Amino acid sequence: MGSGASTHHAGSAGAALEVISDAGRVAAMLSPMRRRILGSLREPDSASGLARRFGVPRQKVNYHIRRLEAAGLIECVERRQRRGCVERRLRLTARAFVIDPAVIEGLGVDPDAVQDRFSSSYLMAAASRVVREISTLRAGAASARRKLPTLTLETEVALASPADLAAFAGELNDSIARLVTRYHQPSAPAGRLYRFILGGHPAITRGGGGTRPKVPSLPPIPRKAGPHKRAKRGTSTGKEKKP
Repeated sequence: MGSGASTHHAGSAGAALEVISDAGRVAAMLSPMRRRILGSLREPDSASGLARRFGVPRQKVNYHIRRLEAAGLIECVERRQRRGCVERRLRLTARAFVIDPAVIEGLGVDPDAVQDRFSSSYLMAAASRVVREISTLRAGAASARRKLPTLTLETEVALASPADLAAFAGELNDSIARLVTRYHQPSAPAGRLYRFILGGHPAITRGGGGTRPKVPSLPPIPRKAGPHKRAKRGTSTGKEKKP
C-alpha cells in the first residue's frame, strides 16, 4: 500500500471563534447529522472515520460534509493515499462558532425598546447587541489587520439577601459614575468612544444545588502612566478598579 500525505494546515482549528453572520451558513448547521459532524471535527478525521464512529454509510457522511465545506464551516487539512484512493481529513475552520443576532434582522430586540432596565429581557437584548457590534468591529479590525481593543471583567459574588443585592448595585453604580466623570473626555483629539455593558444574573450552580464558595477575582489590567493619574495621594482606588 502506497502512503503519502499533503498537509495544508497544521495544529488545531485556525480562529479561536468565528461569528456566523450569513443566514445560509446558519442553515447549513441546522441538520442534526451536520451538527454531529461539526462536534466531531475539533480534531481532523475523514469521512470514512466519521462513518465508522457514527455507524452510518460513508456516502451519507460525504453528502453532509460537502454541504459543510461549501458553507466554510470545515476544511480539508490533509490528503492521504489509501488503497489507490485519496482520503481527505477535515476539521473545523474555527474552534467555536457564535451566531450573530443580526441573522434574524428585524426580529431581534433593541435594548432601547425595553423599558424595564432591571429585567432579564433588557439584559438579553444588551448582550445580543454586544455580539452584533463586536462582530462588526472584528470584521473591520481583521480587514485593517489591526487588533480590536476590548475589555472583559467577570466575577461571582455571593450576596446574603435581596437587600444586599440592592446595596451592591447602588455602590457599583456610584463607582461607575465616578469613573465615567474622571475619564470621559469626548473632545479628546485622539479619543475613541467605548461602550461598557455591566449586567448580573443568578449563577447556575453545578452538582445539585447550593452556592459555590468562590472568592471573586478579576484579571489584572495593565495600567500605563498617563494624563489620567488624578487620584489624591493617600487615597486608595482599589474599589474603583473592580467594575
